[in-house]
Amino acid sequence: MTFEDILPKLKAGEKIIRAGWGGAELYVKYVPATELDGLKMNPYFAINVTGEGYTMFTPTVCDILADDWVVVQ
Repeated sequence: MTFEDILPKLKAGEKIIRAGWGGAELYVKYVPATELDGLKMNPYFAINVTGEGYTMFTPTVCDILADDWVVVQ
């Protein structure tokens, strides 16, 4: 799937990944807007990496143009 195809699934709570990564990346998930210390926190993407836990994820141009996105079960 393309990023355009997978984005609605990501926003609906599904976990996604690129089939071509093949590394320690487990999945990317969408974290909706929330509050932190009483202030608005904008939504963001988080990636779960084996042995590291979560970190913020910003897709690269290559990620956005790729067509190997899949939903993780």
